[in-house]
Amino acid sequence: MPHPASQAVFDYHERTKHHLNRYARSPGYLDWANQPNPFRVFSDTGRTPLPLPITDPQLPHPALYNRSVQVPRPFRRDTVSSLLGLSMGLSAWKSSGGSRWALRMNPSSGNLHPTETYLVTPPMSDLPSGIHHYSPFFHALETRLTPIESAWAAFHSHFKENGFLLAFTSIFWRESWKYGERALRYCYLDAGHALAAVSMAAGLLGWRVRLLEGVNAEDMRRLLGLNRTVFPEGESEYPDLVCHVQPVDAIDPPQTLPEDFLHAVDQTEVTGTPKPLSDQHVNWKVIAATADVLEAVPAVVDGHPMASGRMHCRKPAAMTAVEIIRNRRSATAFNPAAEMEKDRFLDIMEKVLPIHGAPPFDAGTARVRVHLLLFVHQVAGMTPGLYCLCRAPDDLAALKSALHPDFEWRAADAVLPLFRLMQDDVRADAIQASCHQEIAGFSAFSVGMLAWFQEPVASNPAVYRHLFRECGMIGQVLYLEAEAQGARGTGIGCFFDDVVHEFAGLRDKRLQSLYHFTVGAPITDGRIDTLAPYHHLDRTIDAPDN
Repeated sequence: MPHPASQAVFDYHERTKHHLNRYARSPGYLDWANQPNPFRVFSDTGRTPLPLPITDPQLPHPALYNRSVQVPRPFRRDTVSSLLGLSMGLSAWKSSGGSRWALRMNPSSGNLHPTETYLVTPPMSDLPSGIHHYSPFFHALETRLTPIESAWAAFHSHFKENGFLLAFTSIFWRESWKYGERALRYCYLDAGHALAAVSMAAGLLGWRVRLLEGVNAEDMRRLLGLNRTVFPEGESEYPDLVCHVQPVDAIDPPQTLPEDFLHAVDQTEVTGTPKPLSDQHVNWKVIAATADVLEAVPAVVDGHPMASGRMHCRKPAAMTAVEIIRNRRSATAFNPAAEMEKDRFLDIMEKVLPIHGAPPFDAGTARVRVHLLLFVHQVAGMTPGLYCLCRAPDDLAALKSALHPDFEWRAADAVLPLFRLMQDDVRADAIQASCHQEIAGFSAFSVGMLAWFQEPVASNPAVYRHLFRECGMIGQVLYLEAEAQGARGTGIGCFFDDVVHEFAGLRDKRLQSLYHFTVGAPITDGRIDTLAPYHHLDRTIDAPDN
């Protein structure tokens, strides 16, 4: 029997689909005067600067997917600085025509960045204990709560292992300013990108990120003091996820938060006043209503064992893992004549498969539900056409049943679960499906992410967030691997949902397309200048020598 809240989620998803004859409801124009500030700042609270320059682990490309070879680094201010700097921090500033904007390690729809980051740090060597908001602009921690010292005993007793908590919230207004009602989808995608970025950066430090799927929204609000923070109207922060950051060899943490610690937090004064992001707001009521429905249903903890094995690199990058992270950019145009080597394409495909013990997909406990529909255009040694990468082998029979009955399902690789569905020039199809955007057809290949949808969301509407989170994590891997393979990628949130479904031969809503992506040889814009990520900060804080 369907969950009583599932219909509200289905209704939201249907009303926010783009169609050939109409787009989902949005402002229809960009109100530049009210563009939200991409940086949340809390005034009237203590700010702890993190070390600059950031100390980067010097590890090769394959280390992004194999944290077991790293000796865990100690938890202290310089290593926390590395984690945040390589995942949620700034990667560069861009300037052109008198305008200047920041880029971050974690990409975002429209570079609007709805995701905010919080740390819960027990007493450690040179970092103040407390609950902090991370400011990427200042690369600093803004302290919101400082529980009494005895409260941390309950924290340590519960988690047992050395480590700290990291949490994400979403500011829906940042996305809805541009995208209107569809913005909720993009906020959940961004949280997935951010989670993958944190998971992979943590691996380079010998740490593991583990989602606490059993933490409900109310407890997250208590933990971060959101329930006692007065946000400017229309700019509230909604709980998204919380995870435990621990040494790679630590046991899995409990899936909940200790009530004794939360009780102590409840008795602690909340400091810091959030500064307004915009002067005026548009209230897209369906976004908050749908988010409230999703918050009220139980968490999803339904994972199944991931495949065993180890990631391989046919064409390992000459760049280090950190250089790949720091150089990642979103492409805006591609050279349609440029080919990608087949081995490089297959390397990218391998990295999006969930492998036990490999970042980033081992961060969570939710079942793998997303598979890739691939529009292959310019990959040397591969026939142009439509392909499918099955990310969970047990799903192959169900995929064959759900997709077009005339697809050939010819194995395209001896190792990877990659299948050719049809031979054809699918450039025009990819362009049309992605809201007529040429980047989807002028690339080496583009991707539609198909998620099992109807049944799992009907059973538990909370799956809806997990599906987008999984898609965002896949997108983050595609970004980094495109960079590693000498190409560049970009996420595509605008696509005609049901056009994709019709092209794939879907006859019902068992599967839905939730995110598109494209990878190819980028064409750079010489009019745009690049500046260092923290050139605006007049400080250098030396890191410890050991």
